[in-house]
Amino acid sequence: MMLVNDGSGEASQANYEYSNGEIQWCFSQVKGALDDDVTEADIISCVEFNDDGEFLATGDKGGRVVIFQRDPVSKNCIPKRGEYNVYSTFQSHEPEFDYLKSLEIEEKINKIRWLRRKNPAHFLLSTNDKTIKLWKVSEKEWRVEGLNLKEDSGTYRDASSLTSLQIPTVKPSPLVVEASLRRVFANAHTYHINSISVNSDQETYLSADDLRINLWNLEITDQSFNIVDIKPTNMEELTEVITASEFHPSSCNLFVYSSSKGTIRLCDMRAAALCDKHAKLFDEPEDPTNRSFFSEIISSISDVKFSYSGRYMVSRDYLAIKVWDLHMESRPIECYPVHEYLRSKLCSLYENDCIFDKFECCWNGTDTAIMTGSYNNFFRMFDRNLKKDYTLEASREVAKPKTVLKPRKVGMGGKRKKDEIGVDCLDFSKKILHTAWHPKENIIAVAATNNLFLFQDKC
Repeated sequence: MMLVNDGSGEASQANYEYSNGEIQWCFSQVKGALDDDVTEADIISCVEFNDDGEFLATGDKGGRVVIFQRDPVSKNCIPKRGEYNVYSTFQSHEPEFDYLKSLEIEEKINKIRWLRRKNPAHFLLSTNDKTIKLWKVSEKEWRVEGLNLKEDSGTYRDASSLTSLQIPTVKPSPLVVEASLRRVFANAHTYHINSISVNSDQETYLSADDLRINLWNLEITDQSFNIVDIKPTNMEELTEVITASEFHPSSCNLFVYSSSKGTIRLCDMRAAALCDKHAKLFDEPEDPTNRSFFSEIISSISDVKFSYSGRYMVSRDYLAIKVWDLHMESRPIECYPVHEYLRSKLCSLYENDCIFDKFECCWNGTDTAIMTGSYNNFFRMFDRNLKKDYTLEASREVAKPKTVLKPRKVGMGGKRKKDEIGVDCLDFSKKILHTAWHPKENIIAVAATNNLFLFQDKC
């Protein structure tokens, strides 16, 4: 297993020199007001590029979905720029109340997943804790005039008053982007939905909550198949919960799910209708020297993602990010500490609940690099080819055109070097939980509270 760095960004210095092959990241855009006063509903809760990277969707705690489109001028200019403009904004979910359980259901968008594009319209799935919705986003550049039973204002005429018929005409109109609700998949989850994943067949998808995973057909809203159920007969015997799940990118029969015990199970739907027995179990034995009261909490996997090739997967726990080979279950082939300097701070992180934060992770389009978030608006990048890691920051200080991001370093000792930040000075209220990497170019989207930062490689 390859161990890289100590998580403090050792390679990060003020006078850092980028060597051959390394990406030099620079600021492109920031979406959202750079204010200290943040409304809870504006906090971004998920970020997702579509399959060709031309569109980028975000969901927030207010139940809204905002879709950004790649600016054609920035894409075609030399050098290319990774700039996006607002394409559509719509309210996906509203707050609800479960009267049977006397529970409020938040409108917060937990996940967004794009379907592969088949026609001029775009389709995407969005979910809150209980309900999944399929949205169609389409453009309208025409309007119909001269309807017999309808006025141009929209009011209807009395059919008995018609004395003649006319042929309606289609006329061009200003571009309107319309989001319309096509399907609602509800009442299938007792617990909070943490994952949705579209199958490679583009006909089915899965949704996962704490104890169950369901398989849906995109055309059928009133029926789903339960493919994983880990709920014990006696809830007092519950020892683990499902934390994330995803379909394999090319084999439609395979999917994985991770657990709060730090394990990942690969299941094959060809083996049985109910995948209670896994095909493979990926688990790394714990180092006894690191055993502590917090071991079980920090080993819980918050996210798991297949590589684009389907050969590898990346998992994120509280302190580290690991790369697994699907052909080797016993241990990860690579392990990258994300913020190892926080190990000595676990007690205070437990008291302020930060230890339960769910950090996501993502691959670049060639499976050669991975990215995840940290605290103080830091995010970490790991280059698998060059065996190097970087700590970068998404903050208002870098929000200037073409500003090159300087690698940051966290100092652990009493004496700090120039441009280092001490562990005690980190702001744990500023955290990067959600990141996304363009599937074909070096453009990244980083959600920092209510702001969406876009960075690109310096051409």
